[in-house]
Amino acid sequence: MSHVIDLQIACQQTELPSKEQFQLWVDTALAAVISKPNQEFELTIRLVNSDESQQLNSQYRGKDKPTNVLSFPFEVPDGIELNLLGDLIICIEVMKQEAQAQNKALFDHWAHLVIHGCLHLLGFDHISDDEALEMESLEVAILSKLGINNPYLEQ
Repeated sequence: MSHVIDLQIACQQTELPSKEQFQLWVDTALAAVISKPNQEFELTIRLVNSDESQQLNSQYRGKDKPTNVLSFPFEVPDGIELNLLGDLIICIEVMKQEAQAQNKALFDHWAHLVIHGCLHLLGFDHISDDEALEMESLEVAILSKLGINNPYLEQ
């Protein structure tokens, strides 16, 4: 099942994944954790520069620096049927710097951040050690379905 992705490119960058790649990553992530296989979801993926990432991270998380991915789950009001998951904000500059610093293939890191963000939209978190272990294990399993190595191992 393909989910609906609103892809917003809000900065000038090159070496971006295609809409089809984003679609594959989202579909694979959601298929791994959604119990109803025919349920279709909608989300926005917004690709931003460091300034926008820093502004949002400061405003919503109290951290005055850009970050790789922000997840904003949509809270559906009671009594309304809507399969809107929310928004993922990915800072391209931070993502590229991390991939290079961690010696990871660029698109493998893209895939990891999209999957990580999707899991946050579905309610997963990594605040406690137990939550982190559950979320990381799920990420590794989803990435392996895409032929991508465990991102938590030293490269």
